[in-house]
Amino acid sequence: MARPVYRTQDLTKVYGSGAVTVEALRGVDLDLPSGEMSVLLGASGSGKSTLLNILGGLDTATSGRVWFRDVELTGLDDRGLTAYRRDHVGFVFQFYNLVPSLTARENVALVTEIARQPMDPREALERVGMGHRIEHFPAELSGGEQQRVAIARAIAKRPDVLLCDEPTGALDSTTGVQVLEALDAVNAELGTSIVVITHNAAIREIAHRVIHFADGRIARIEENARRRAPAEIAW
Repeated sequence: MARPVYRTQDLTKVYGSGAVTVEALRGVDLDLPSGEMSVLLGASGSGKSTLLNILGGLDTATSGRVWFRDVELTGLDDRGLTAYRRDHVGFVFQFYNLVPSLTARENVALVTEIARQPMDPREALERVGMGHRIEHFPAELSGGEQQRVAIARAIAKRPDVLLCDEPTGALDSTTGVQVLEALDAVNAELGTSIVVITHNAAIREIAHRVIHFADGRIARIEENARRRAPAEIAW
């Protein structure tokens, strides 16, 4: 297996206190290889989003340890986690979070202005098939196009990892496939490690590795001997 981009050891997360608590993660041990596309699959409440938020430095563990490469994230303070998110992680969510008053290029430029070695916004948009819509505003774009702009914004700072929470959840099958094709291209062409949360079991077929979650634990992990192209999967 390739060197892990993430490694977790006995990772737990408990929300609440006293008699009212929820165990979102219950002792998760996981290695995610660098350069792969991994899919986290499971029912709502199974722990997928909690794990993704901890990997991305948006949340902290109750106990256990997490490493990004050789850096222990569970040993960083708030300032260290902020620097980690800024320098190493891109996020893509179900809802696009674009600024309505800015064009596609300007939305991407929001990230490139603070990144260390950013792409030109035009290059980032062209990589996701949106170079022809560079001066359009979000209201002039379809849902799939807005999500591809959001992906361009995320990759424009050249992150090591791209963390995606239900990136096709608000899309129909045709536009969803276009978004998955954009993610697949980012993984193949830039070598970016990608982790995708989804409820859509069909999406597992495009991944290198599928992690099945149930009740805060990893139920099983499977590797795809043959990955399907996004256009090949049936929703």
